Amino acid sequence: MVSTEAFIHPQALVDAGASIGARTRVWAFAHVCDGAAIGEDCNLCDHTFFENGVRTGNRLTVKCGVYLWDGIVVEDDVHIGPAAVFTNDLRHRSKRQPVSWPVTTLRQGCSIGANATILPGLTIGRWAMIGAGGVATRNVPDHALVVGNPARFRAWICQCGQKLELNATAGFRCGCGRTFCLRPDKTMEDCSHGP
Repeated sequence: MVSTEAFIHPQALVDAGASIGARTRVWAFAHVCDGAAIGEDCNLCDHTFFENGVRTGNRLTVKCGVYLWDGIVVEDDVHIGPAAVFTNDLRHRSKRQPVSWPVTTLRQGCSIGANATILPGLTIGRWAMIGAGGVATRNVPDHALVVGNPARFRAWICQCGQKLELNATAGFRCGCGRTFCLRPDKTMEDCSHGP
């Protein structure tokens, strides 16, 4: 079902069984397939594709030239840069369909840089960032910035996108005022309001 509050460009293709949330904008030459579910307040730019099994949250931005295949789940507030590439089959062959697709999850607030590549079955953590051209071959932890091919950890980052600085007495801090704690499992947690 397409919300009456959604904007669909006259040259976009939204199949009859697609779901589009309120205030979402679908621009020219975007294709949302039957069965795909797009949340509210999203921006789907020109030349994007959303296959049948794609599920997204709200406030998603998908820039030009991005194709989301079956098995991709996108949570709220995610940004996907232009020409980012997602794969959903590690051992693909022509005319061979697997029984099920590996699930790739983009957690809340993460950002995928322009021309980045994400291999199937990965989880990109909350507020994490993959730099432009990065190739994600393994899971990316919450608040991690990864860059390169293969993408490697470079720094911890805040929800606002700034690099976190280690303060000897206060742990990791951001210029925006948030503080973070490094958990024993080497993942980052926002501790601004206590552990």
